[in-house]
Amino acid sequence: MAWYKSLSWTEIIFILGFIIAYGIYIGRMIYINRILEVNKDRLIFKIILRTLYFALFIVALLGPSFGDTSREIKSIGKDIMVCVDLSESMNAGDIAPNRLERVKFELKKIVDAFNSDRIGIIIFSSEAFMQCPLTLDQSALSLFIETLSTRLVPNAGTNFGPPLTMALQKLNSEESTVAQQKSKIIILISDGEDFGDETEGALSEIESSGIKLFTLGVGTESGSTIPTSGGIKTDRSGQEVLTKLNSRDLKNLALQTGGKYFEINESENEISKMINHIDNIEGELRDAKKIDVSANKYFYFLAFALLLMLLDLMFQFKVVKI
Repeated sequence: MAWYKSLSWTEIIFILGFIIAYGIYIGRMIYINRILEVNKDRLIFKIILRTLYFALFIVALLGPSFGDTSREIKSIGKDIMVCVDLSESMNAGDIAPNRLERVKFELKKIVDAFNSDRIGIIIFSSEAFMQCPLTLDQSALSLFIETLSTRLVPNAGTNFGPPLTMALQKLNSEESTVAQQKSKIIILISDGEDFGDETEGALSEIESSGIKLFTLGVGTESGSTIPTSGGIKTDRSGQEVLTKLNSRDLKNLALQTGGKYFEINESENEISKMINHIDNIEGELRDAKKIDVSANKYFYFLAFALLLMLLDLMFQFKVVKI
């Protein structure tokens, strides 16, 4: 038999109170017996009856659990690798407060939504870096998301090839806990300005592997200037650089792998749609095990104690004969 809780000071105080109270009661009966005749059999019966249902109350309070029951626990999940664009254009303010800050806010929603799935984060501009490997640790993911900044990567343009290649490698490595390709997902978050020449090769590998690529475009078609520490970014001729959302390329990337394109702009936020769409993708059974569980059966002891108490109240015996 197992117990829901151990004997604590609360139960000990109740027991001591009962012993003291009945000790006083018995002492009083002995004192009366010197003057009047006391029915000892009935007195002993009363003490045994009340001690019994008091003990049953204490047992019920401790929560006795017994009986063997087997329950199967299944662990089902997906591996999701998120690639976040940290090029300078993500500092543009066409989406308040700016593109990157909005991405960080929405990433926390993704982490909360897929708390039973492993999530990893890759940051990139012209190069890609592993920010957080695949993990179930939501606290670690939230910490890494909070530290995202365009200062973490070289500011030499944007290239989708390196992050997509790295994401594919990590999802197909031994570190990945799922074997089915349909349970492996890549999310690419960017404003869509790709100046690299490695994207097509990486995309072909993802397509042939059967892994779905979902893209999230952040920005507006009207665009915005790019703030820098020295003011506004300009080109070689001194003209202010205007960055615009390139949704066309992001849509093509997603369509080639059987994924889907979603967008965050000044009037629409499709992050919930993306979460629902990915959530509908079937996860893989990672692990299944049976555990022995036992139910708290306190109510049996409580019911029996109440029955004895009811009998005690219904049948009153005179223990003193006059």
